[in-house]
Amino acid sequence: MNILVVGSGGREHCLVWKLKQSALVDLIYCAPGNAGTALHATNVAVAADNIEGLLEFARTNKIDLTVVGPEVPLVAGIVDRFNENGFKIFGPTKALARLEGSKIFAKEIMKKYGVPTADSKVFTTAPEAKEYVKTKGVPIVIKADGLAAGKGVVVALKLEEAYQGIDLMLTQKKFGEASKKIVIEDCLQGEEASLLIVTDSDTVIPLVSSQDHKQVFDADKGPNTGGMGAYAPAPLVSEALHAKIMQTICNPLIAGLKSDGLIFKGILYVGLMIQDGKPLVLEFNVRFGDPETQAILPKLNTDLARIMLATVDGTLSGITMEWDKRSCLCVVLASGGYPGSYKKGAVITGLENCNDADDVFVFHAGTKQVPAETKKKLQLVTNGGRVLGVVALADTLQEAQSKVYGAVSRIHFDNMHYRKDIGSKALHFSRS
Repeated sequence: MNILVVGSGGREHCLVWKLKQSALVDLIYCAPGNAGTALHATNVAVAADNIEGLLEFARTNKIDLTVVGPEVPLVAGIVDRFNENGFKIFGPTKALARLEGSKIFAKEIMKKYGVPTADSKVFTTAPEAKEYVKTKGVPIVIKADGLAAGKGVVVALKLEEAYQGIDLMLTQKKFGEASKKIVIEDCLQGEEASLLIVTDSDTVIPLVSSQDHKQVFDADKGPNTGGMGAYAPAPLVSEALHAKIMQTICNPLIAGLKSDGLIFKGILYVGLMIQDGKPLVLEFNVRFGDPETQAILPKLNTDLARIMLATVDGTLSGITMEWDKRSCLCVVLASGGYPGSYKKGAVITGLENCNDADDVFVFHAGTKQVPAETKKKLQLVTNGGRVLGVVALADTLQEAQSKVYGAVSRIHFDNMHYRKDIGSKALHFSRS
């Protein structure tokens, strides 16, 4: 069959790479893709948010299944448009994509179905929000209601930081319509983890647990990013805790939605805070996480295309997930200055020294091929904030960490930045 993958990041490269391994797949297209997806698929010059353009491409090229990577087209209703025109597409409808597209909607849903989460309140004006914060005290969390590329969250440890976050969103309108309303919620204390599930609304199957690292600097310092690295599984999520997450969060949520006629099909990413052994929801995403995908999919032994088709067709009960028992770790190489301003066009070297045969993989995110200045060939350059995801599989997490950082040392581009402690938190947890 012919598959269209929508998106251009490291997640999409990983999806294309894994789908290419399926015996069901003939051709893969990626819109718009990057230099990495071009290694396994045909890149298509259609933007990820150009829904009508993507639909026309699917029609012209006889696409059998479309897989949506990023959240923006999902929130905009790409699944509804494809379904209306008889095309199979992996992902939730616009109504259910609001679980990620609106923090307020997600909070309302959690309250309705008894899903544990932090107490919160909604505000539309800065003075009222500041008065509430002054009464509640710090630490406290300020969130833009809508999509903000993973950057619309302020964890304020001081009142001044909370006020600045409120002004940034409600007064300065940093995120436009996304911060027209904000959610202020209690700051949960504990350890973060993620669990992704795949569901056709009747069957709910968990993927392996993972742990993302949002802050740009070591020891979880600095501003939030789209993610600087991840590993799977997360030692924090024991079998007992995993069962509790499914029993108190995932199963009740999907069943509750179905009881209200809301049929969720696709991936639901559950961002968790583990507080005194109890899982509470920080956020929902309605698609594969990035970079969690790069740490999870290399462990998957089951045919991903078959899983996705079964999800769309409502036959997920017939799927059994099989996993590589080894650990997987991903480190993101970013442009200096990210998540703030950064330069593009730096030449990337050293990738030829990273061999898939060694169970080391490099997934491209912000990359592109351009003509070299002195030779009649193309060269790889940076084209985004997060540039590459370097990934390794190994028997232990410590070995995976060592393999990844060994590979990272062989890669270079100007002002390359990466965290040097991805996996250390898990190793510390395992020893404790």
